[in-house]
This record gives sequence, structure tokens and C-alpha cells, in this order.
Amino acid sequence: MNWDQVEGKWKQYKGKVKEKWGKLTDDDLDVIDGKRQQLVGKLQEHYGLAKDAAEKQADEFVSSLHAEDREAARQEGREEGRDQERARRAGQR
Repeated sequence: MNWDQVEGKWKQYKGKVKEKWGKLTDDDLDVIDGKRQQLVGKLQEHYGLAKDAAEKQADEFVSSLHAEDREAARQEGREEGRDQERARRAGQR
């Protein structure tokens, strides 16, 4: 997942950002608006992080979102496959 995708889904991810970095306010989240450099700046401001450390945390967070999205898609595929198998079996009866 890249930052363009994060920007596009920012409203979905705001809650997860707030869970991870509770010191960020709703106003901060509105300012960040899915932009990497804005998030990095707010992490530096609220957590006293060096730029490199804030960038690393931001990038690791986006990687975790990507992993969660992949897992959700995998689970959805499994459920869809189960539904298709049930429908196939029901049609054989």
C-alpha cells in the first residue's frame, strides 16, 4: 500500500491512527488528511520523535494496514468460496 491509497481511504484509517497515536487530536487527523509528511510532522510534534523515527513509524503503520487489508481480502475470499461450495452442493440435491 502506498500513501496515495492511504489518502484515498483516510476516513477509514483515522480510527486506527487514533488507536496507535492517541495524542493526535481530531484536528490533527483533519490536517494530516492521509499525507505522510503531515503525519510525520505531527508525530514529531506530539511525541518528540526525530524525523527518521517518525518516518519509520508512519511507514510501518502503512505496511500494517496493507497486511490487514490482505488478510481481510483472504478471509473474504474464504467466505465467498464457502458460500459458493454450499450453493453448489445445494444444487446437486
